[in-house]
Amino acid sequence: MRLTFEKFHGAGNDFVMLDDRAGDYQNITAAQIQLLCDRHMGIGADGLILIRLNADSDFTMVYYNADGQPSSMCGNGGRCAVAFAHKLRMVDQHTQFMAVDGLHHASYRTDGQVRLAMQDVAGLDRMGEAVVTNTGSPHYVLVKTEIDRLDMYREGSSIRYSPPFKQEGINVNFMEQIASDRFKIRTYERGVENETLACGTGAVAGALAMHFLGYTTHNKIAIQALGGLLSIDFKKKASGYTDIYLSGPTQYVFSGSIVLL
Repeated sequence: MRLTFEKFHGAGNDFVMLDDRAGDYQNITAAQIQLLCDRHMGIGADGLILIRLNADSDFTMVYYNADGQPSSMCGNGGRCAVAFAHKLRMVDQHTQFMAVDGLHHASYRTDGQVRLAMQDVAGLDRMGEAVVTNTGSPHYVLVKTEIDRLDMYREGSSIRYSPPFKQEGINVNFMEQIASDRFKIRTYERGVENETLACGTGAVAGALAMHFLGYTTHNKIAIQALGGLLSIDFKKKASGYTDIYLSGPTQYVFSGSIVLL
């Protein structure tokens, strides 16, 4: 099968993008997705996204992790899906699309910035010094110092494969405060099973956790990931956090074709 693709990244979180409006890739397999995402034998990416038609919204985003398995919501993937749909002339400045966790609204700017509405978050739970929450994907958030020096593979995998999380997996985020409304983040992602340069749902989880723990009183927070700067704004209500938006850059990287045997 000859497959035509485009590649995008959002703050370094990169994705192979497939236009599947004609249904050409309905039967793509986990092994093929693994190959496409392989950084040595394939194109190389943190995940694969298919854009499909949807009768009730502008499009549907279908997301797979680099391990070839369908996954929960991907925030940067959603932002890149909007940029891809804009490049395909499916959407203009404003759009709504369907993802695995429901309907999302987003806006696209000509400089590639995409602002994405996330689902409300009702619960954040303490687990020792950490916070566990679900922002479309499950996340573990822990504040540390000098996170630039962490061995992320060792420390992230030790939590991700610990008994409470081993079966379902969890994304692991380490946060470091650098100003009252600005934090650094490093993320180990399940499904990639390594550190990624950014994680959208992780940045949201980190921002909400810092507010929940009292590290900040701001409702607009800058999150500095390894691959770029993300911005999260939200409202705090008795029921949790609402009106959550993830904003940041998207970038078209390259396009091509590849033959899958």
